[in-house]
This record gives sequence, structure tokens and C-alpha cells, in this order.
Amino acid sequence: MSGPARVQSPDAPDASSGPTSNGKLVDHVPVGRLVTQRGLFAGPSPIVTEDLYAEVVQGAAQRRRDRVVVEPGSLVSMNTYFGRFPASYWQRWTVVREVTAELVVTGSGKLSVLASDSEGVSRTIAVEQVTDAEARSVSISAKIDRFNDGGALWLDLRTDVHEGMTVESVRWTVQPPERLRPAAVVICTCNRADDCIATLTALADDPEALAGLDAIYVADQGSDTVDSRPKFAEVSARLGAKLRYIQQPNLGGAAGFTRGLYEAAKESDHANVLFMDDDVLLEPDIAIRLNSFANRTAEPAIVGGQMLNLLHPTQLHVGAEWADLENLAPGQVTKGALHAADLTGVDEETGKPNRQEVRVDAGYNGWWSCLIPTEIVQAIGYPLPLFFQWDDAEYGYRAKAAGFATVTLPGAGVWHADFGWKDWDDWHRYFNLRNSMITAALHSRFDTKHIARVLTAQMTRYLLSLQYGLAATLLKAVEDYLAGPEMLHDGGAAAVPAIRALRAQYPETVRHPASEVPGLRSGELQLIPAGDTPSLKRAVLIKRLAYRLLGRHVHARGAVSAEDATWWHLSLFDTAVVTDASQEGVRIRKYDRETMFRLGKEAVTLFRRFIAEGNAVQDQYKQAMPELTSRENWKRLYQL
Repeated sequence: MSGPARVQSPDAPDASSGPTSNGKLVDHVPVGRLVTQRGLFAGPSPIVTEDLYAEVVQGAAQRRRDRVVVEPGSLVSMNTYFGRFPASYWQRWTVVREVTAELVVTGSGKLSVLASDSEGVSRTIAVEQVTDAEARSVSISAKIDRFNDGGALWLDLRTDVHEGMTVESVRWTVQPPERLRPAAVVICTCNRADDCIATLTALADDPEALAGLDAIYVADQGSDTVDSRPKFAEVSARLGAKLRYIQQPNLGGAAGFTRGLYEAAKESDHANVLFMDDDVLLEPDIAIRLNSFANRTAEPAIVGGQMLNLLHPTQLHVGAEWADLENLAPGQVTKGALHAADLTGVDEETGKPNRQEVRVDAGYNGWWSCLIPTEIVQAIGYPLPLFFQWDDAEYGYRAKAAGFATVTLPGAGVWHADFGWKDWDDWHRYFNLRNSMITAALHSRFDTKHIARVLTAQMTRYLLSLQYGLAATLLKAVEDYLAGPEMLHDGGAAAVPAIRALRAQYPETVRHPASEVPGLRSGELQLIPAGDTPSLKRAVLIKRLAYRLLGRHVHARGAVSAEDATWWHLSLFDTAVVTDASQEGVRIRKYDRETMFRLGKEAVTLFRRFIAEGNAVQDQYKQAMPELTSRENWKRLYQL
């Protein structure tokens, strides 16, 4: 079997780099019905509970990846996160109006297809009694016609006390289109070689998911390269010509993912390109689910996967989200969407199981796993060279303005490191702040007075919380926004070392082991908990500001937990040793009156300038958008 293609030429496709003899991504003639998702009974890793796939409601059952043995007198329900067919989303966004559950049964028992509505009330659609079957193929069809506002379909498997049944090879299938679209995965990686190889191996280990992919692009932007690992040769041989390994300058996630679009667009004007983070715990079925959905949408749409929290594998990050552009706030939860929900638990208020019954719309989808059809690229251009942060939101809102929806598909999920365990006070905050302003300038009214108030509120919190490096990071982000689109000329290459150097000037940006706090003995650091959240925050804010201006404090020193690290608590300290959100160490935050005044004065001057110049710069970004998002610009950035 051939090894991976090394993509170098900017325009000429490598004759050996594709699944066909001419190296092109091409349409495929469907063979049989289109598999939309598999009915699996266990996850890709032992850390994932089988209850996310199939629940043993009564009796006993042995659950394996592609089969389940249902013991006598038992009930197994696939009314679970991965087990449900998201009928409401298929009815709203696709041309499909019927789905069939296909499975292979041995033994005796009852097979039922059930449905829910937007309130989670269930109803039975069809029942099939099987008696003394020997590897019998069974098909049960259901109309997709009464799910507009919500609801799903699933299978229940039941045996009575004298029966036993094995069910395997469960597939939810629909009528295929005349031609299936080419499909490619792009994995962006930078110095996470082992993680990337694990993700590639997960694809190689799943022949059915792999069969639906024409190409797998790996955009390696690191110095510790993926191909330096011994396991790379092994997984390359297994993936063969489908693997296209690319090494390029480090221009962030925006450049890594865009490279996949760039390469796929050379070969097809209507391919499905699935972005995938390198450090996810992959459920390979997501490739089947997103690709099949995109093959049947009424119009091209961005189809996003969902993120489950890797440290808490039953917890869904969010069902659908949008960005509050005027307040520079991403990750807003769509009304009715699940958020930080235990998918095996119940809602504390309603007592109902945590299932996405109501169909919800998304403003954008995170690029941990997100499919973009190349027709959308033709219509609106490539992503902006923002390095990373807000690149996904900006592209989603640009697509929306052009009439392309973003659909976040329930049941299509991967596990990614919990966002809540990443500390906000880091160099990446610069890109979050700068790119939020660029995105808001492109896709909102961009009221500079209002945004200046938002920035002032953030700046005040940082200064009160003794986060002077974070305050300086904010000021640098505003300065660079005002520098205009020329700041994006190098794709962020210069911004990374610049912001790291700036932050290195502030001691509290450095993380230390909790047992080795410089200049302080462990016995000096009593843990001081915060009081209740103030009911009159404005009054407390004025009081805390007065304390800081006068150099007064309540606590000379103390330790503060990550949970208690609020501005109203930290503003009482002269020195606070604060637990990092990652729980891997602590930061030493110390009151510095001179630095606080300097940063405060700089902020006043800069925010006045922002109010005066912000809208003129907004026009510059809008005018530069066609060039920044052009294929020619990315070709230049890739040095092709």
C-alpha cells in the first residue's frame, strides 16, 4: 500500500494522492441506501460509558461496539445521545422524508421504533416481533413528517422471560442522491504529534467510516512534526493514498483548517470538507453522520458536530451557540439548547432526561468538528487569516449573511478538552479580543461607544483582580485592531512572539507549582474563601475602586481558589495566590499601584481613540475582506 502524498504544488494535483487513478476528488455512484448513522452499543474508548449509546432499562445485556446481546426479560433502549436519529433536523434541513432502521437479529424478541416530540413525549411508530431468527435482516421504516419543531427516532429492543436476542449491524439509512459528494477530512496540528496520530489511527481502525472519505489532509504546522513518530509510518500505510501530509508555517488553526479547503477546492467544486481538531477523542461515526447529512441538505449548509467534555465524558458542552457580537461575547447558548448537561442524567428543574428534544438553530459551530461544503467557499471566500479564535464564528456569520445556514447536528459528537479547565489569562486571550472586534466590525453595527464601555468593564475587572498582564493584553488587542487589516498580512506570525514578550513583563502571568510559590512559605498562605455574590455590584465596584486608588486592602496575603477568583474578592488582597483554572498550578497576583495607574491611563487614551477611529477602521476591514479571504492571499501565506 502506498504512503501519504506530500502536498507541495499550489495548483497541480498529485497523480498518486487521491482515491482515483487521476488523483481527483470525484463524485461517487451510491451502492444501495445511504447510511446516515450507525446504531452502536459502545464507545471508542473505555472511558466512555455505554449508556451514551444504549441504555439497559430492565434486565441485563452485553453491549459491544456493533452488537448487543439482550438477555431474557430485558429492555435495551437506544433513546440516548448517540442512539437517537435526529429526525427534526432531517425534516427541517434535508429533502429526506423517510428513514429505515436496518439491523441483523438472531433469536427472539420485539423490535420497536419510537419517536418523541418537542416536549419529549414518546409515541410508538412501528413494532416487529422476531421469533427464532438466525442472522435475519430486518428493516423498519418511519416517516420523517411530524418533527418540525423537535423530536427524534430510536429503537427499543425487548425480550420476555422466555426469549433472548442478539442485535447487530444497526444502520439508519435513507434514499441516496443520484451522486454522492466527495468528502475529505482536514486535521490541523501543531506540536501535538501523538494526539494527531491517535486521531488518524481511530480513522484507520474504522473501515466503514474511512470508506466514506476520499482524502485526509494533515496540516502540520509544528516543529515537533507528526512524521517524526515511528507510528506515523504504520498509520500512513494503513490510510494509503487517502492521507495527504502537508507541512507549512505556523499560522494558527485558521491556516491549518483553511489548507484543507484550499487543497480540496483544487479537485472539486462541491466537496464536503470536515474540519477536525488533532486532540479530540474521536467517535469515527461523526464522519458518517455529518457527511450523509450534507449529502441530503436542500441547500449547501455548514454542518457542525458537537463537543463533549473529555474530562467529563457524559457532559455535552453546548447543543447550539451564537455570538453576541455587540458585546464581543462568543459561546452564547441558544435558547432551548442543552448546555453543560450530563447526557445520562436529568434536568434538575424539570426532572426530564437531558435530551435535545427541541430543534434549535446555531449562529456558528466550533471547528473541533465542522463540515464546510466547497460551494460556500466559492460564494463567500476562504476563512480570514486570524491565526485562531473567532475564525469559526466569523466564517459562520459571513456564511449566514450570504444565506447559508449552520446546523449543529445532535448525536454527532467528539470529546475535546473541557473549556472550563483552560485559564483565561493566557496569550491566546489577545487573539480572542482582537478577533472579536474584527468579527463585530464585519458583521454588526459596531457602535464604538458601546464597545468601548464593554472594553472598559473588562479592563476594570482585570485591574481589580490584579491581572495586569491580562489588562496589557487587552490594550494590545485594541491597538492592533486599530492598526487595520494590514495586521493580518502575515497571518499572525509576528503577533504570537510579540504578545508572549509583552506578557512576560508581568509576573502574575507565570504559573507555579502550588508547593513552590516563590517568596512565600506555605504556612503564610491561608485559603480565604469569597463571600456571597454581591447583590449591589455597582456599589461594591465603586467601593473596591476606592480601595485600590487609596492603596488599601483587607487581606495582606492569602490563597484563593479558581472558583472564588472574582474581582470583588481579589480586590480585597495585597497579594493573592490564585489557583489556575487548569488546576495545574497557581498564579501570584500582587497589588502594584504604579502599574495599575499606568495601565488605567493608557486605557482611557486608547478607548477614546477607539471611539473616534473605530468605525473608519471598520470600513477598512470591510474593504479588505475580498483580498484577505481570497485564494491568492492564502497561496501567498502558504508560500506556495
